[in-house]
Amino acid sequence: MSEYLNRAPGALSWRYMTRRELLAGAASARMLWAKKRLDRSRISAITDEIGMSTDESIAFAKEYGIQWVELRRVPEAKKDYTSLTEPELKAAAATLRNHGLRVSFLDASLMKFAWPGTDPVRKKPESDAARNKRLAADAQKFERRMEDLKTAISVAQIVGTDKVRVFTGSRVAEPMSVLPRVADVLGEMALTAGKEGVQLLVENEASCNIATCAELAALMKQLPSKSAGINWDAQNGVPHKEEPFPYGYSLLPKKRIQNVHVKAKGVMEGSPDRLDWKGIMQALQKDGYEGKIGLETHIFDGTLIAAANTSMKEILRIVGEL
Repeated sequence: MSEYLNRAPGALSWRYMTRRELLAGAASARMLWAKKRLDRSRISAITDEIGMSTDESIAFAKEYGIQWVELRRVPEAKKDYTSLTEPELKAAAATLRNHGLRVSFLDASLMKFAWPGTDPVRKKPESDAARNKRLAADAQKFERRMEDLKTAISVAQIVGTDKVRVFTGSRVAEPMSVLPRVADVLGEMALTAGKEGVQLLVENEASCNIATCAELAALMKQLPSKSAGINWDAQNGVPHKEEPFPYGYSLLPKKRIQNVHVKAKGVMEGSPDRLDWKGIMQALQKDGYEGKIGLETHIFDGTLIAAANTSMKEILRIVGEL
């Protein structure tokens, strides 16, 4: 059997590496690269933005050969998955499984409202009666946040994912002034999720207190790394004059990024809001990103499904060139 000389720098003695060891090492390296390589097997999509029904969403996934989907609402029912009964959830999970689809992420709407004691900036005026009604409803949501979290965790476990989305409260004029409170509230929630084997992923959202990469990075420093991570949507920082790539991306703690969203307007050819998604994906791949890339079409002019098709084709073209 052929042998290969191998010595680590500074070692006091030489040893020989057998062909079997060499081949095993090469195979291990290939497996590691395959795990980190961004290709079709790492692409996902939110079902209610790729079809008008669950059947249409499944057909879309099959047409493009993607193996993963994200869940937010049941397309035909316009109901959040977190509002379904356990039998309904089990039936939905079985349907996806029977079609060879797995769930990469639960896009829950946790904490996406005005938190008590804050004064979010509002674009539209409202009457005193409407304001009081909204504040009372938001206060109730805040009080039941742990119950809603437990519901989301249960839904995630039933549909087969270990990642759940969370937001950071409606945006105030000075978001960093509420960062300690956001960290305290989400920190408690993340620890609860972690005990159930679920990661809570904070999404940067333009209408919320954490909208930019800089804000995400600041928050991550105060949240437990084992149970809290990032759902990065590069497009969502743009309304706040952020350059999401390369500047914004450079600020993010790379190991905390666990899911990534792509919006149609950020990837479609000719869009004024198009981002350098090839550059972003190359950077993610280089930095060892192991999560999924999920399409959130997010077009509201009546061309949602057409835009989903155009966007998915472009995403797959990009990953094919990586």
